[in-house]
Formats: sequence, structure tokens, C-alpha cells
Amino acid sequence: MGEMAPQPRLEPTRRAVDLLGDPQTAYPIIHITGTNGKTSTSRIAESILRAYGLRTGLLTSPHLVRLNERIMIDGQPIGDEALAANWDDIQPYLQMVDAELLAGGNEPLTFFEALTVLAFASFADAPVDVAIIEVGMGGEWDSTNVADGQVAVFTPIALDHTKRLGGTIAEIARTKSGIIKPAASVVTAAQTGEAQAELERAAELTESTLASEGEEFGLISSTVAVGGQLISVRGLAGTYEDLFLPMYGTHQAQNAALAIAAVESFLGGGSQMLVGDLLAEGLGTATSPGRLQLIGVEPSVLVDAAHNPHGAAALAEALGTYFDFDEIVAVVGILADKDAQGIIAALDAGVERFYVTQSHSERSLAVDDLADRVEEWAGEAKTRRFGDLAAALDAAREWAGAAPRRAVIVTGSITLVGEAIALADAGEWMSS
Repeated sequence: MGEMAPQPRLEPTRRAVDLLGDPQTAYPIIHITGTNGKTSTSRIAESILRAYGLRTGLLTSPHLVRLNERIMIDGQPIGDEALAANWDDIQPYLQMVDAELLAGGNEPLTFFEALTVLAFASFADAPVDVAIIEVGMGGEWDSTNVADGQVAVFTPIALDHTKRLGGTIAEIARTKSGIIKPAASVVTAAQTGEAQAELERAAELTESTLASEGEEFGLISSTVAVGGQLISVRGLAGTYEDLFLPMYGTHQAQNAALAIAAVESFLGGGSQMLVGDLLAEGLGTATSPGRLQLIGVEPSVLVDAAHNPHGAAALAEALGTYFDFDEIVAVVGILADKDAQGIIAALDAGVERFYVTQSHSERSLAVDDLADRVEEWAGEAKTRRFGDLAAALDAAREWAGAAPRRAVIVTGSITLVGEAIALADAGEWMSS
């Protein structure tokens, strides 16, 4: 079973953590789900909690370059030795669960189920004071849901993974609302009416408190600043003015407002203001790799992990607002199960050329398939095709370097972004 074929089951993960003595109960948890912005919101919340002096665990997915990035301890990817030692510790227990599953005619543990158990065990071993756990997919059946979050956080819910999670926003929201546990604090970004109704229903059933963006908290303003933006946020417990956030895009400012409300809920039940200088430090040191990240200069090369229309629209808006480029070439590769037309449509107005390629993922759309479609949607004159990412990037950098104020953006899939970061590192594009 691949990572992208999650089983709608919790029993195997529950059995594994049970055999291990329930490491996921050794620390309090902030559990984060949604369609877009999960990873950035998780990372911002983690950064604020670390500024408070708490030892943090952070589980996010997928990784861009190395698996270790998914399991962060106190702001750093878990070391190879700790990863190997924790894996050795849990291995016999995972084998017991696999044997039980196979005896019952069931699939063995998936990659993501095993990884989730590894993360919970690694955090207990560290040990951490708090873990911020990003849901892999969905909520109710996600293997991270063997843990009980004191705070359940919902980023904007949109249509994505419809094959697995349901074909309507309401169904998807219902699946995601499965992370709300009895008497939890629930914090949500602004949602569509149907998604909000599902979260309200789940909060009521679990006797949880619900704080919603636009009602109990929200972004007051964001203004462009060098290297990011200055934001003012109305939190649950007070207002925070002129905080520097080193990320681009209004969507990141909204993710920061959501993270602030989540941390307020966690630290003081939403009734105590956060300490100004600690909040400023937490936001100011937050990073979001692969989200409008600069990976090369002369010419500028940016990567963004947008892989659905909602993410692509946020990227297009941020490129227009935060950067002063005259012309942009987009190097794109998209996975077969994604809304390629929606992604290209969101980028088309702001992009001069599309250089179409593919990542090494077996789920990637073949170059010619995607390029034929892009020609249809954006026009033949704007479209070029390249057999691999390295060739596409060479050509894109050459075109961008031929005139001032041109830039390259690599987007469309997370695997493509990871490969671009690795190529930029190898080619030392930041110091050219």
C-alpha cells in the first residue's frame, strides 16, 4: 500500500501504539487538519510555542527532500541516529501488528501508519512538552487520530482528494471533524456555510468550544514589508499589532492568525494574551519551506507547493502583491489526480510562459499529456515542453536571465518542488 492509498481504518495504528504503551498520551497535542495551509499553520504554531521555551514535536507531511523533515524535534528535523534508534525500538511491535493483520486477511501497516507510530514514539522519547500534529489526509480515519488533541484546528476546507474523502464540502468537513475530541478547544479558519455547519455540529456533540475566524478572532490587516509582511491580528484574548511575518501572501497572514488563536487556546484556554515579545520572536523565526520560497537569485527562482486551484490562486495573488516582476515563467508538473485545468487557469493571467515537465513521482501526468492540455487552455504560444525538470529549469533560468525583472516559479506538485530545491542546492543558485 502506498502512502496515497490510506486505509479508512484506525485499529492497526491503535493496536501498535497500545503495544508501545500509548506514547501519544505522554504530551498534550494540537491537532491540525484542513485542505490548504495545514503545514504553514502547524509550523507557525510550533514556532510560537518554541519561543515560549517549550520543547516541541512537529509532525508534517509530505517531506520536500528528506523524510527526517516530517518529524521535527525542537525546531530541527530528527537526527538520523534518533530516527534509526526509535525505528529499531518499535519494529518488533509493528511486526506483531502486521502478523495479526495478515492472519485476519487484512493489509499490513501502510507507510503512513508506521510513520505516525514512529513520530509518536520519537516525541515520547525526546521527550517533548507539546506535539503539533498535522493530519495526513481527512481526519476521522487518519492514523494520527489515535491521539486526542486538546486543541483541534481547521484550516480552510475545499474539495481535494474527493475519491477518498467524499464529493461535497459537507462530506469532507464531516470526515475532518472526526479529530474533535470530547471537551476540546476547536479553532477554525473562515469556512463555507456547509463546512461550518459540520464543525458546529461536531463541536456540540463533543461539548467542545468553537472559535471561528471572523467571529472570535481574525486578521485585521497585512502590509507588504521587506522579506514578508507586517500583520495585525485580533486574537481570542487581545489584539496584536504590527508583527513581522517572514512569509508572502494574505493566506499566510490568515494562517498566522489561526496559529495565534490555536496557541492562545492551548496556553491559556483562550483567555490570556500572549506575551508580545515571545509572539514576535515566534512569528519572526517561522519558516515555510516550499511555500513561495526563494531558491535562486540572478535570475530569481521561487518554488511554491500549490497543487490545487485554491493554492494556485493564493500563489498568483501573492506573486502580484509581494513581488515586482515584469514577466514570469512557470515551470509546472502536476499529478494525475489533481485539477490541472484549475491550477493552470489560476496562474494563466500572471504568467508569460508555461514550461511543462514532470516530477519523478509515478503519479505525475506525462509531459505530453499535460503540455497538450496547457496548449489548449493557455495557448500554444505560451507553452513549451521538457522531458525532465533539470532541462525545464535550465531553459527557464536562461529565459529569465535574458531580461531584467523576470523570474521563474516552480509549482504544481510537492514532489516537483522538492526536486527543484535539491537541484538548486546542488547548483548553488543562491550564490551565483
